[in-house]
Amino acid sequence: MGDSEAAAKLMPLLYDELHRLAVYYMRSERVGHTLQPTALVNEAYLRLVDQRESNWQNRAHFIAAAAQAMRRVLIDHARSKQRVKRGGMQVKVPLEDVAIAAEEQVQDLIALDAALDRLAEVDIRQSKIVELRYFGGLTVEQTAEVLGISAPTVKRDWAVARAWLHRELRERPEET
Repeated sequence: MGDSEAAAKLMPLLYDELHRLAVYYMRSERVGHTLQPTALVNEAYLRLVDQRESNWQNRAHFIAAAAQAMRRVLIDHARSKQRVKRGGMQVKVPLEDVAIAAEEQVQDLIALDAALDRLAEVDIRQSKIVELRYFGGLTVEQTAEVLGISAPTVKRDWAVARAWLHRELRERPEET
């Protein structure tokens, strides 16, 4: 069975879980975000079936791949919004604070993505753990299963990675 065929069979079985994950992601996005959870799941699905090589070993591994795809969709969406800045917004909101907060959320997401890419250069496993735990919503045990490592190792790396990212984001606030 081909990878796109496998994804086509897995998707209906895991749709509710992916939708729950998308809702979780969207809660941390700005108010009035133009992307809805269902659209996020659909975009992630299209990216998953478009992959040339996918070797999903189990449900947790597929969810992890979907979480990574959703992260990429949100980052791409944030970057496109940042490019159009204020001129690209159709709806004008008179409250400056709301606009400033939304802009800061976009910048925070892009800064986190850049910091996570830098972490991957230093320690790829820690980067994967952050992606699976933070963006994927996986438990320590699920993350350990996906990565083929022990739960205590996940906990240790998770703590170190969070501290590293916190320092990175504090020291490089203007990264774009």
